[in-house]
Amino acid sequence: MLRTYNEIDRTVSIITSDARSIVGTLRGFDQFANVIVEDSHERVYSAQGMEKVPLGLYVIRGDNIAVIGELNEQLDKQIDFSSLRAQPLQHVLH
Repeated sequence: MLRTYNEIDRTVSIITSDARSIVGTLRGFDQFANVIVEDSHERVYSAQGMEKVPLGLYVIRGDNIAVIGELNEQLDKQIDFSSLRAQPLQHVLH
């Protein structure tokens, strides 16, 4: 998970246990892996396309995080989300 403060102020992508995809700027985390992201949005994938749902400042409990990683913003900007079609993610089973 997050081991150093090097990830602070970087854009991260988070997949939650309940199959949500959240992107935002990491502002903080604690010893329980709870995270705070700013300027965040949820990416909702479907067969009709991808929808961005603005969330703003958002706190995610550590026990609800399945995957977190730094997002390469240059590569992300090259993706044509308007033509992207995908099945919704499935819940993560531990």
